[in-house]
Amino acid sequence: MNHNWLIEVIKRLVLMLGICFGIGLLTGQTLSILLIGCGAYLVWTLKNVFQLISWLEMSSSSSELIEPPSGHGLWGEMFDSMYRLMRKQERAHNRLKAVINRFQQSTTALKDAVVLTNDQGQIEWWNPAAEHILGFRNPDDVGQQVTNLIRHPRFARYFESESYQEPLMLPSPVSAEKRLLYSITIYGPNNRLLVVRDSTRVFQLEQMTKDFVANVSHELRTPLTVISGYVETLSDSLVLMPEPPPPMLPKALGQMQNQSDRMANIIEDLLILSKLETADSLQDLTPIPVAELLDEIAKDARSFSGERNHTIDVSCKSGTQILGNEKELRSAISNLVFNAVKYTPDGGFIKLKWVVELNTGYLSIKDNGIGIEPQHIPRLTERFYRIDKSRHASTGGSGLGLAIVKHVLLRHDATLMVKSRPGRGSSFTCHFPQSRLVKEAA
Repeated sequence: MNHNWLIEVIKRLVLMLGICFGIGLLTGQTLSILLIGCGAYLVWTLKNVFQLISWLEMSSSSSELIEPPSGHGLWGEMFDSMYRLMRKQERAHNRLKAVINRFQQSTTALKDAVVLTNDQGQIEWWNPAAEHILGFRNPDDVGQQVTNLIRHPRFARYFESESYQEPLMLPSPVSAEKRLLYSITIYGPNNRLLVVRDSTRVFQLEQMTKDFVANVSHELRTPLTVISGYVETLSDSLVLMPEPPPPMLPKALGQMQNQSDRMANIIEDLLILSKLETADSLQDLTPIPVAELLDEIAKDARSFSGERNHTIDVSCKSGTQILGNEKELRSAISNLVFNAVKYTPDGGFIKLKWVVELNTGYLSIKDNGIGIEPQHIPRLTERFYRIDKSRHASTGGSGLGLAIVKHVLLRHDATLMVKSRPGRGSSFTCHFPQSRLVKEAA
């Protein structure tokens, strides 16, 4: 349509009035001719308006696009422009409809459950697999809160936390024998895409592995104790021998004793890790004074450092307690602090710091040790993961300490963040949520 349509309308109106005025001058009926001309123009305009309204009503009620009415001048251009716009919108609608159809077909073919929720946590749509895996019912569950249908407390905390870096594995709401893996992605204005996968087989394999490790660890304890006992007896008997022992015997017995002790530590760590992974929930929850706990661990770390003369400092800036299992937390924090002692050169500095900011507790263990290469940081909490095999041989590490730390923190709804630069030291920070913080009485 002409962008100067207003000018065109005025020109046509002036032209029509000019013609009527001229005819009126010739006939001597100027006023009558002008009124007749204006009336005819109004009738023509109303006719086009009624055609437009009728066409729009028929187009809105029809599934197909209807040809526009015939018109002249500006009305013809208007009808054609509107028709072109409607065709453009129809093509866009068809493309969008095709995309939606492909999306629905692909999600329908998925074996995983897909659920869409709005910013209020209300269910807007799900694929057929969700009815089988989660027990959703259509249309009764449309608009329901997702936490009302998946009632596990850990899922409710996970859904409301808005921290979805790690998936969550829980029993199925349909069958207690099945295990489901929940993953959530935020999109749009705080809408959520929930993908649920049946991981029963993976869970069973993991359980078999854990049971195998636990059973083997238990079985190894007895023969290892016997071996260690005999090695210790032989070492003590060397001084009672009537003749000097062969030169290699004391060294061999010493190495055998060291390796027996190292294997005993590995078995003990495996049993601790197995217990943490298989325990359903925390036991013996008590408010733990953070300052006292850090002071005791720092004292043990100073004894562990011995002649290496590390400076171990404690900074606790709030009178806060952690609600949790003291034995587990002591084990996790001690692992982090003792690792800092192991991998910090003699005379190095280690700082334990506790602060509460924005309703979150932060416990950091910083050192100026040898540091860690960036590529190793994501895998530090894996079982038996080794940055440098020679390191563990020299320090006696089992490769399980950080795995234990990770599971203890998970059981306390906490997370571990690691920052490190080679040659510049490392920082391990534990984040404890508000639900785990307890104010000490004044």
